[in-house]
Amino acid sequence: MFLLTVLPFIIIGYLCGSVLFAQIWAKIFRKGDIIEKAKDHNPGASNAFTYGGFWCGFLTLICDILKGIIPIRLFLTFGTYSDTTPYTDIAFAFVLAAPVIGHAFSIFNSFNGGKGIATTFGCLIGIIPVYQPVFFMAISFIFFSIILKISPHLYRTAISYLTTLIAMSIFGLKTGMVALPIGFTFITVAVMYRLHKSPEEREEIEVNLAWKH
Repeated sequence: MFLLTVLPFIIIGYLCGSVLFAQIWAKIFRKGDIIEKAKDHNPGASNAFTYGGFWCGFLTLICDILKGIIPIRLFLTFGTYSDTTPYTDIAFAFVLAAPVIGHAFSIFNSFNGGKGIATTFGCLIGIIPVYQPVFFMAISFIFFSIILKISPHLYRTAISYLTTLIAMSIFGLKTGMVALPIGFTFITVAVMYRLHKSPEEREEIEVNLAWKH
């Protein structure tokens, strides 16, 4: 039953996530290889804006969000799950995480990819009208970027994801929607791995430590 009803949507989500739109739009706009130009070699919206210009970055951002939304909506519309809501079915955790894992470990780029922040937002937007998860994440990023500003970016992203995970875990336990925090745990692990592997992030930390000393 799992193979027939859930696995196809996991594969669709992973393949959608694996499409690195920063590369595609950079080629369309003739901006060269963004991955090679960027210090962190991250094929994401931020580098698309920086090295490809506004339209390259904007279209990459929209596509990275959509590749999170679309697979989730496909499953919610056409998938089969064991209860009245998929969010109580642990199998949905894999569907939720698949696009971000695809972005972080793209099959089309030798299993290398980006951090997946925009795609994470897309996945959480995809489960609206259950709006609490995307609200938790948006508030976390805003809080640690503006109110209690954390630097460097690696720490800010990490604490935002961990804070969101804690809030989603509490929410999941209260509502019985256990698939949401489990899926977001998979997402957080993938993002943390990519942050750890980012040469620019490590360089930023080293510069900050050297400056403090």
